[in-house]
Amino acid sequence: MTQFEERKQKIYGLICDDLYVPMKIKEIAILLDIPKSERAELEAILEALVGEGKVEVSKKGKYSKASARLMTGIFESNARGFGFVRMEDGEDIFIGKDDRGGAIHHDKVQVKITAAPDGRRKEGTIVKVLEHGKTTIVGTYEASKTFGFVVPDNARFTQDIFVPLEHSMGAVAGHKVLVEITEFGGNGKKPEGKIVEILGHINDPGTDILAIAKDYELPMEFSEKVLNQAMRVAKPVSEADMAGRLDLRGWQMVTIDGEDAKDLDDAVSLVMEGENYRLGVHIADVTNYVQEHSALDVEALERGTSVYLVDRVIPMLPHTLSNGICSLNAGEDRLALSCIMLISPKGEVIDHQIAETVINVDERMSYTSVNKILALHDEEETKKYETFVPMFRQMEKLAAILRKKRMKRGSIDFDFPETKVILNEKGWPVEIKPYERNVATRLIEDFMLIANETVAEDNFWQELPFVYRTHENPDPDKIKKLCAFIQNFGYNLHLSGEELHPKELQKLLDKIEGSPEEALLSRLTLRSMKQAKYTVDCTGHFGLAAKYYCHFTSPIRRYPDLQIHRIIKDRLRNRMTEKRKEHYEKILPEVAKQSSERERRAEEAERETIKLKKAQLMSEHIGETFTGVISSVTGWGMYVELPNTVEGMVHITSLTDDYYRFVEETYELVGEATGKQYKLGQTVDIVVQSVDELMRTIDFVLA
Repeated sequence: MTQFEERKQKIYGLICDDLYVPMKIKEIAILLDIPKSERAELEAILEALVGEGKVEVSKKGKYSKASARLMTGIFESNARGFGFVRMEDGEDIFIGKDDRGGAIHHDKVQVKITAAPDGRRKEGTIVKVLEHGKTTIVGTYEASKTFGFVVPDNARFTQDIFVPLEHSMGAVAGHKVLVEITEFGGNGKKPEGKIVEILGHINDPGTDILAIAKDYELPMEFSEKVLNQAMRVAKPVSEADMAGRLDLRGWQMVTIDGEDAKDLDDAVSLVMEGENYRLGVHIADVTNYVQEHSALDVEALERGTSVYLVDRVIPMLPHTLSNGICSLNAGEDRLALSCIMLISPKGEVIDHQIAETVINVDERMSYTSVNKILALHDEEETKKYETFVPMFRQMEKLAAILRKKRMKRGSIDFDFPETKVILNEKGWPVEIKPYERNVATRLIEDFMLIANETVAEDNFWQELPFVYRTHENPDPDKIKKLCAFIQNFGYNLHLSGEELHPKELQKLLDKIEGSPEEALLSRLTLRSMKQAKYTVDCTGHFGLAAKYYCHFTSPIRRYPDLQIHRIIKDRLRNRMTEKRKEHYEKILPEVAKQSSERERRAEEAERETIKLKKAQLMSEHIGETFTGVISSVTGWGMYVELPNTVEGMVHITSLTDDYYRFVEETYELVGEATGKQYKLGQTVDIVVQSVDELMRTIDFVLA
């Protein structure tokens, strides 16, 4: 036990002693003979005890034993006033509308448990706000003669924020603004704030997306220091840069990306060696330009990832690097970190080399072009790129081999369509459609996966500190529910005890392919899975059925990849001393944790911008009829997804032909009198009834 922990126990024992009344910090110090020089540690111990809910402190600064078992968590508000306190272990405690204790969304709070019904969620009362999670809020400014107020965009912030006229920055009604909360209110008093930024008018193009980005606290601009550093390091590749590197400039290689991609961080090459395939996956050597602890590195770690919103990209690195010297632009010498693999006809990696290289990409290919050549056999495209066609044909064969091997071991392939939003020059959606996966997108996917696995396994056996991409086994309770549900359709999952092998899920997806219940069961299977994350322990990737996996292939847009490159280069250059190992062991847990958090933030922001554009598009189709598929069923209604990926809610109150009840076991609504059923995967005709842009929701009624 550390000295800090020993003292903590001693101080807690003193506070709990019935001989003493609540004490101030000075009295505790005197009783325990703690000198002034150690007062900072005493304050830290008391703060820790309060944070753990063991001790409470009065407004007069007196410490006493907590009157009830207090727990600490993050408050998540609901638009209807109630909320939940989410604990670190994933448990959440229900908080009624009148038990919030002045807490607002994302506050760190202490909660006292008031009820714990058997088998149901605990209930509690917030007794203290420890820390405000959000101090700035995005909203719409409304004005009066003598003051203004901001209506938060996020409905979880249930109160308007009062803004004195002198703190309005000249905002006018309809401006989207960022308001800093100066007084949090409580006891019937509204929060008060000052405008710190005017984002634009609600009718200005792009203001709606900027508001979402600001709400998620996404960093929009780079500091002058970071931009200047990027300019300084973005020098053309010199002879000195290439010294000691494997020169692959004579190799035939291409990049294959979307037409609008500008940050090209991976190139591929392939030659045959007898019956084996020599696959090269060449990744931009970003670490050559982003040195550890530099302003660029600190900023990249803080951002964690590039964010792809519907009308803009918020990059992890300045464009000078991401679209410039780090991008593997055709015809230009570039520094790379290459994973070169010798792969057998059975898809086994029988030899590999990871090396610092210099490359020169021959051609910048698009997914569309390669798909035209391989799948559509387009004569014009084939002739245009005839030099590369033999390599593309071999790549197609190898990708198929790798995919077959992956599927055989149980890798799960959820083929849900992503959404592509087409905007006009004013930022208004004119079309929403599913992204098409084709032979070219899958080919690159297969090559990146095998490179990521090879690099992860290589490092695992080197026994070096590393950042892995891991995916835990599903929660046993969720799998049991899934097993019970799929039996209604005549399917089974084989469990080994409580453990499920991913191959079982892949077998299920294969069996249901093309069946009426495919969409339904695929979604439920996906919902039973946990979220992938970054960790320092190699615990495997359930979804890919991979023992070893990492993110190595996108260092321009993901920080973990950049960090991995740094570790690999230290090893290749024989710089991985014990001191460096200790350094990585110290920093990597926080790098992994923060990168996972930044990834979730980016995904949520991306999802919200797409939901907004879907709502805007459907606002022009009120009263029109569409055919869709029931994608989710709940106690309050059902969601229907249209072919363009737009999803809307049919409220249970709009089903007036009968009284419908929700049957959780079979995910369906059943009419009491008629026995009529609405279940997942069922096709229905709907009419667009209403749209709420602020809430980003769409309401349907059955046609």
